[in-house]
Amino acid sequence: MSDLYHKVSNSPVGRSVVSALNLPAPVILERHSRSNAPFLEGEALISGAPGGTALETICGVLGASTASLFALDTTSLIAAKDIKSKTKVSAIKADAIDAKRRFKALVFDATGITTTEDLKAVYTFFHPIIRNVAKCGRIVIVGIEPSACTTPAMAASQKALEGFIRSVAKETGKKGITAQVIYTTKGAESHIESPLRFCLSARSAYVSGQTLSVSKATKSKAAFDWNTPLKDKVALVTGASRGIGEAIAKTLARDGAQVVCLDVPQAKDALESVAASIGGTALALDITATDAPQIISAHFQKEFDGLDIIVHNAGITRDKTLGRMPEHFWDLLIDINLSSEERINDALFADEVFNKNARIVCVSSISGIAGNVGQSNYAASKSGVIGYVESLSKQLKGGVTINAVAPGFIETQMTAAIPFVIREAGRRMNSLNQGGQPEDVAEAIAFFSSPASQGVNGNILRVCGQSLIGK
Repeated sequence: MSDLYHKVSNSPVGRSVVSALNLPAPVILERHSRSNAPFLEGEALISGAPGGTALETICGVLGASTASLFALDTTSLIAAKDIKSKTKVSAIKADAIDAKRRFKALVFDATGITTTEDLKAVYTFFHPIIRNVAKCGRIVIVGIEPSACTTPAMAASQKALEGFIRSVAKETGKKGITAQVIYTTKGAESHIESPLRFCLSARSAYVSGQTLSVSKATKSKAAFDWNTPLKDKVALVTGASRGIGEAIAKTLARDGAQVVCLDVPQAKDALESVAASIGGTALALDITATDAPQIISAHFQKEFDGLDIIVHNAGITRDKTLGRMPEHFWDLLIDINLSSEERINDALFADEVFNKNARIVCVSSISGIAGNVGQSNYAASKSGVIGYVESLSKQLKGGVTINAVAPGFIETQMTAAIPFVIREAGRRMNSLNQGGQPEDVAEAIAFFSSPASQGVNGNILRVCGQSLIGK
């Protein structure tokens, strides 16, 4: 469904009216539009606290883009001459930056911060140039996972980055700017490339104020193309006949995957249409059926050489306040949104259908994080998904990973049915002042599904434009 206010506020006349009335004017977000597009263009400004360990990797990643690289020249930060990189980095002083100059990205290596006093380096870097970030620009800090810090002081200083970036995201979101923290552990710096590319690219247009954790993992030696990262991979997407599920199927296919689209038999026509449009196949099946896990397992053993990616997207709502909620509303929600995922995964693991380095991605919800009136059943199921992902991620072997996305207000048929006033409030209650698109969720899932995201495991990523509810 289209956002009329968004369209009007970005028209010549509407822009004047919105400005005169001092109303929020959501910008048109820059989204990924073509497969061979550089993940970052324009000018990028980098620096870091002394003693950091991620700057070489950061420069290598940015060097693969078309962006021009500059380092902020101050006495208390890493100087351009000290950056060991094959990528050309030019020094620039803060007082030499014209007020009209715009950087498409600011990237700061905070892995060298070990005390709370060291946090001054963050202020030193961002303070003079935060107003020079371009519209729809990107801000990324790379730090050390707080739980992996060796001292309380270091854990405090690294955790402080999260509060800092959430505030920066809220201050800059009205310009379509996003800000994230990528946490790494010692020895895992080389694994930040995939999340760094994602956070700096247009693929993360509706992700802001978030943290991603990267751990050490074995890197694949297979040939890899960033334009078709899922080539030769087999993927299953549940709930794929429309909305977010359809967008996920199309995005995974765009990235090279052979996609099996699954949905209930009642949606068979729409399901087959989606599958045909991407050169995939359809599997009409009710995932709550007793034999559904076995049918899915047998299908991928017979038709394919195993399964590389599964996206648990299928889900429903049956809203009622708790005192008025019939028992079958509760049972149905938990069964479809949560229990079915467990049963399917258990069968695939038991039958050894998952290939090495397989990817499991679950779809949670902001409701599962913050709760919602009339959605105690839905919120319980989606919060349960988060608990499931966090726990299972610690048990997986063979390079298999599991992560989840938690969408906020996404423009779908479901949200189009929400009463007007509530719908408008939902759209504006985030730092970007607008609803997201199904493609925004799909891009995050494609990022988790990539072979390059080997070190990304157990993450819950909110795709919500930094919703003002929840944490």
